[in-house]
Amino acid sequence: MSTLTTEQIVEAIKAKSLTEIMELVKSIEDTFGVSAAAPVAVAGPAAAGPAAEEQTEFDVILKSAGDKKVDVIKAVRAITGLGLKEAKDLTEAGGVVKEAASKDDAAKFKKDLEAAGATVELK
Repeated sequence: MSTLTTEQIVEAIKAKSLTEIMELVKSIEDTFGVSAAAPVAVAGPAAAGPAAEEQTEFDVILKSAGDKKVDVIKAVRAITGLGLKEAKDLTEAGGVVKEAASKDDAAKFKKDLEAAGATVELK
């Protein structure tokens, strides 16, 4: 049995579509009983008060592509730099288009996607 190097595994993953990668992550989570979600820090007493800091990073989430899928795919590609197939897969499946974007960037991405006909949410 040959052992794959980390580099070979990464190269194999890079060749897959976004949908295939999402299926791979789900399979790894099920097989090893882990979660790929970012760990959530438990808020201490300082964060619980009314003086909580203003949110500075936003996730841009595509809820629906709407009727103009081609325009939305173009907008997704411009924002993410993904290839055509990956952008198409993301547009059809929905989900996070950009993570941890600044407030201004997130607002611009939302405006661009909505102008293309998509339904977008910022979190």
